[in-house]
Amino acid sequence: MEATSGADELVSGELVSVAHALSLPAESYGNDPDIEMAWAMRAMQHAEVYYKLISSVDPQFLKLTKVDDQIYSEFRENFEKLRIDVLDPEELKSESAKEKWRPFCLKFNGIVEDFNYGTLLRLNCSQGYTEENTIFAPRIQFFAIEIARNREGYNKAVYATVQDKEEKGANNGGDKGADSGGEEKGANQEGEKEKTNKGGEKEK
Repeated sequence: MEATSGADELVSGELVSVAHALSLPAESYGNDPDIEMAWAMRAMQHAEVYYKLISSVDPQFLKLTKVDDQIYSEFRENFEKLRIDVLDPEELKSESAKEKWRPFCLKFNGIVEDFNYGTLLRLNCSQGYTEENTIFAPRIQFFAIEIARNREGYNKAVYATVQDKEEKGANNGGDKGADSGGEEKGANQEGEKEKTNKGGEKEK
């Protein structure tokens, strides 16, 4: 529980800092390249922290906001059949999708801080934040989908993959050390043998 609490504080603190880093919500940025770049950098920093979090802690135990239960309940009530392991951008960005998402998002205005700030969202939850696997989404949409992915076990694929790689890396390191030790021991034995033979020749 302590590890989970620390993880909660980490992601919450990062999300808050990202939200306050800029003074305007995503839709108000216009074409100012400096503001767009600053927002993109902050959003990417948040994405990196979140991905590290679900890679190091079992996502099912993560809590992203103080109202996770409400967000998840409202989300599944309104989007019961929405596939979240691999998202279809049309389910988020088409005009008909926006009409359906708008009232859901507005329910959390004043409940979730900076609910409409731009955030990076992965399309395929088993993969990382690559250019091909990332879209922009309002903050509350990110929360809704990622909370559901965590609770329904979809994000566990990332956690399991990273843990397997780390375990294999640790095992390979141990094997390498053992091999190295064996080679060194063999070399020492050969050296001792050579000394003995030379010693025998001198005695003759």
